[in-house]
Amino acid sequence: MPANKKLLMLPGDGIGPEVMDEVKRIIGWMDKRRHVSFDVADDLVGGCAYDKHGTSLTDNTLEKAMGVDAVLFGAVGGPKWDKAERQHRPEAGLLKLRKEMDLFANLRPATVFPALADASSLKKELVSGLDMLIVRELTGGVYFGQPRGIETLKDGSKRAVDTQVYTSGEIDRVCRAALEFARKRQKRVTSVEKANVMETGVLWREVATAVGKDFPDVQLSHMYADNCAMQLVRNPKQFDVIVTDNLFGDVLSDCAAMLTGSLGMLPSASLGAPDASDRRRALYEPVHGTAPDIAGQKLANPLAMVLSFAMCLRYSFDMADDADLVETAVRNVLDAGFRTADIMQPGKKKVSTVEMGKAVTAELDRLSA
Repeated sequence: MPANKKLLMLPGDGIGPEVMDEVKRIIGWMDKRRHVSFDVADDLVGGCAYDKHGTSLTDNTLEKAMGVDAVLFGAVGGPKWDKAERQHRPEAGLLKLRKEMDLFANLRPATVFPALADASSLKKELVSGLDMLIVRELTGGVYFGQPRGIETLKDGSKRAVDTQVYTSGEIDRVCRAALEFARKRQKRVTSVEKANVMETGVLWREVATAVGKDFPDVQLSHMYADNCAMQLVRNPKQFDVIVTDNLFGDVLSDCAAMLTGSLGMLPSASLGAPDASDRRRALYEPVHGTAPDIAGQKLANPLAMVLSFAMCLRYSFDMADDADLVETAVRNVLDAGFRTADIMQPGKKKVSTVEMGKAVTAELDRLSA
C-alpha cells in the first residue's frame, strides 16, 4: 500500500528518543494490523542538533517540517546546553518551528483516566472525570514581542525588557478555533486574560466577545488569569475549553497537567491555519520535558507521546476510529495496573518504557481481534 501520510519525527533530547520509539512500535502495528502506511522520516532538533550542526534547528530540517502532513516532536533541552547562545539553545529550535509553521493554536487536553484519579495531588472527588481542553495562543505574545533584551544603565544597574504584543487578528483566530472545538465538546469556553491591568487583555476580551457572537450555540465567559489559576485547583471540572494567550497558557496548562497526576500522561497538538487545499500544518508533542535524570534508563512514561500520536490521527489524518482505538488501549492498560515510575501506585505493576509500549500494542491486538 503506498504511503500517503507523511510524518517527520523529531525525537529531540533526553527521554525524547525513548518515548518516540514506542510510537514507532504503534505505527508498525498499524501497518501490519490496520493496513495503514505512513511515510516516516527522522531528523535532529534541539541539543542533539546543536551538537552536530551548531544550531538547534537547521534550515534543512525546517524545510522537511514544512513539507509533511504532521511533525511528531519528543522533547528538547537539558543542563548540557544551558550556556549555549540564546538563539541556538534547544528551546529556540522549537520556538522557530512553531513560528515558521505558523502553529498558532496549542491544544492541551487535561483528562483524568479513572485508574489514575488517586494519583492527582488534589482530592479524588475534585478531579475524577475531569476532561478539559486548554487552547493556548502559540505564536504571539511576550515570547515573541519586540523589543526585548537586557541593557546596562548608566549607574551600572541592569534593565530587562520583554514586550507583550497582540494583534486583533492573532486573537480572533485562536478564539475562533477554541469555539469550534467547543462545539464538539460541552459548548462552553472560558476566555482568560488580565483585562484589569493589561492593554493586551483589554483587546483580548474585546475581540473574544466579538468572535463569540458568531457562535451563539457556545457559552462564552471571561475570567482573569489569576482567578483561573485559583479555580483550577479549587473546582477544575467547571471548565470545558479555556482559551488564553501564550504566557498564561504556558502557566495554566502546566497547572492543569498536575491535576491529572503526571506530566508523563499529557499530550498536546499545535495546529496552523488550513491552506488553500485545506491542509493544516501540525506538530504533536507530549507536555513533559526531557527528564535528563532518567534519560537512557528506559524509565520514562511513553503514554503522553502515544496519546500525542492519537491526536495526530484525529486532527491531521481524520482517523477518529484509530485515534479512539489507541486511546482505549491506553485506558485499558492503565486499568490493568501497568505503571511507569512516575505514576506508580501501591499494588500496581511497575514497568519500563518498552514494557509499557508493548502492553499498549498487546491491548491493541486484543481490541482488534
